[in-house]
Amino acid sequence: MARHYRFNAGSRYPFGAWIQPGGVNFSVFSQHATRVELLLFDHPTQREPFQVIPLDPETQRTFFAWHVFVEALPPETHYAWRIDGPGNTRETGFRFNRNKFLVDPWTRAVSTALWDRDRACDPADTSGSSVRGIVIGDEYDWEGDQPLNRPLENSIIYEMHVGGFTRHPDSGVHRAGTFAGLIEKIPYLQELGITAVELLPTMAFDEQDLPPGPRNLGLKNYWGYSPHSFYSPHPGYSSSADGATQRDEFRDMVKALHRAGIGVILDVVFNHTAEGGEGGPTINHKGIGNEIFYHLDPKDRRRYVDYTGTGNTINCNHPLVSRHLVGCLEYWVTQMHVDGFRFDLASVMARGEEGKPMYHAPILWSIEFSDILAHTKLIAEAWDAGGLYQVGDFPGFRWSEWNGRYRDVIRRFVRGEGGMISEAATRIAGSADLYQAQGRLPINSINFVTCHDGFTLNDLVRYNTKHNEANGEDNRDGSNDNESWNCGVEGETDDPQIIALRRRQMKNFVAILLLSQGVPMLLSGDEIRRTQYGNNNAYCQDNEIGWFPWDRLAANRDMLRFVQGLIRLRRRHPSLMRRRFLTGRQPEGAALPDISWHGMHLNEPLWNDPVARVLGFTLGATSDQEADIHVFLNMSEGEVPVELPRVKGKGWCLAVDTYLPTPRDLVDPERQILYRKRRPYPARARSVVVFESRRTPRRRGPLLRKP
Repeated sequence: MARHYRFNAGSRYPFGAWIQPGGVNFSVFSQHATRVELLLFDHPTQREPFQVIPLDPETQRTFFAWHVFVEALPPETHYAWRIDGPGNTRETGFRFNRNKFLVDPWTRAVSTALWDRDRACDPADTSGSSVRGIVIGDEYDWEGDQPLNRPLENSIIYEMHVGGFTRHPDSGVHRAGTFAGLIEKIPYLQELGITAVELLPTMAFDEQDLPPGPRNLGLKNYWGYSPHSFYSPHPGYSSSADGATQRDEFRDMVKALHRAGIGVILDVVFNHTAEGGEGGPTINHKGIGNEIFYHLDPKDRRRYVDYTGTGNTINCNHPLVSRHLVGCLEYWVTQMHVDGFRFDLASVMARGEEGKPMYHAPILWSIEFSDILAHTKLIAEAWDAGGLYQVGDFPGFRWSEWNGRYRDVIRRFVRGEGGMISEAATRIAGSADLYQAQGRLPINSINFVTCHDGFTLNDLVRYNTKHNEANGEDNRDGSNDNESWNCGVEGETDDPQIIALRRRQMKNFVAILLLSQGVPMLLSGDEIRRTQYGNNNAYCQDNEIGWFPWDRLAANRDMLRFVQGLIRLRRRHPSLMRRRFLTGRQPEGAALPDISWHGMHLNEPLWNDPVARVLGFTLGATSDQEADIHVFLNMSEGEVPVELPRVKGKGWCLAVDTYLPTPRDLVDPERQILYRKRRPYPARARSVVVFESRRTPRRRGPLLRKP
């Protein structure tokens, strides 16, 4: 006998499905809908609902919310909405479609067991091939866990892919490719020394969202920049078949990372959704309020305005959408305990409802001033595909930015381009030219050399051009502007001199990144020379091209050791993690200025030399417990003598020389010895040299006899 649950009017607030005493309250926003039905399913593969509940617009609609309370409905029931309304017209932009089952945009867990993107793109298809919401409760034992709230200046961020981190056969984990699998690798992250992971999208996304070429090759949307349900963890990272435990598994991961002292930053895609443009599927937002959720062409609202390169753009500054997205962030902080967010193509969020840039964009300032988000890290990718570039000028004050100018300048400097001294110094010193005049701080700059989008560090020194043939788009996709240098040979080589140069160049990049003011971000796998074989757009490569290569660990322990050592060096030097910009002045009682710049000679930087490729600087200690640092960057082809500053009562110990073989390339303090030679230290071609100061023992003079 078919089950039938009793129901009543319910409440309009909150949106979503919420377990309450006696049953479950459902509420969804749809301003122009004329008919709304709640569909209930027993399990994720049930195509037809076991119960359809039509909502009465007289009693179950309040303002623009449709709501119903279903009595005694058990947890883990799957559900969807079916919504009808006026037809799509040039004037309105409505896209109601009674044929489609819609996943609730406010659902906190989803199932994709029956999802078929091709069917969902067909307006006439009635197969029920939809994403479904899952009714779940809030019970969870956090065991006292809270977000870490580590100061941003003390952070070292590690950008990584949840699934790809453990999917390689050599990962050795029991539940590969999942939140649970990542937990098993936390000891590795601890040994590396990073303080926060920045996870590529973990909100539910469409793995089937691909252009025809990659789909024909059996590839899938691997990175996850195709979201549809912002409140739900991605079910593909759950170890359960039906996805019902996905939220608790995410929480388990966060709790375990926090216990290890590692914060969690989520990569958030609030610029577009998986529903694409006119020919894209109807998943949720299109069928609920297309005219509200997306930027539409004012001349023909059947068409989408695309500032993202993906077919649609979220209308972030519509009041409802803004509240929806801000509430989402607050949910992930309060209920999931994450420590911060990185926003993909964040400049979209600065566009008003007409698409024009707004400095006082409501959503950005609502995020900035939210009490709940007050201690979270906010990181913007401060550009979009519509040409809006806001690095150094992103709205708000505490927003940090992916500093694309840092990446490009340091790449050009390290590959040996002349005339880069002044700008390289500016980037290393925290990019004051971008942030200081606005009252912002060095922590507003997220410094990076590589990220998920582009070459890995290994490929940056192996390829001059992209090699994306495996993506199935005839190498047309991906950036053509990589600022890379292959060191003389494209791709693989057995030339020992080129191999040595490439290793040195990778160490140079890592050293400069971790010796710079601002917040460093490392790309997962760079520490063991991960390669994508020249692919600079591996978004569809859920295979060994995109995975963390655990099989390369043993052969590249020298690189891993070097990265670990540079992280330790940074963490023992507050002078590298300043909250305020460097001044060049000598604080009262200090032995040295906060920074001094050098060229071929001390205090003679080559700011205006069009061919110079050497830069030195000395950072004064911030306290008696810290050592001073003297750094010399030689990106030229020849050896350069490095003069060491004189500091009363102190000598200098070699800490880093990227030209030297392992283990001499990095020396921890307990093994350092004073450099007592009278001649300058030789910085060999294309190398980074770092000295740390140490107090010298006082020499006893001859005993004086009384006359």
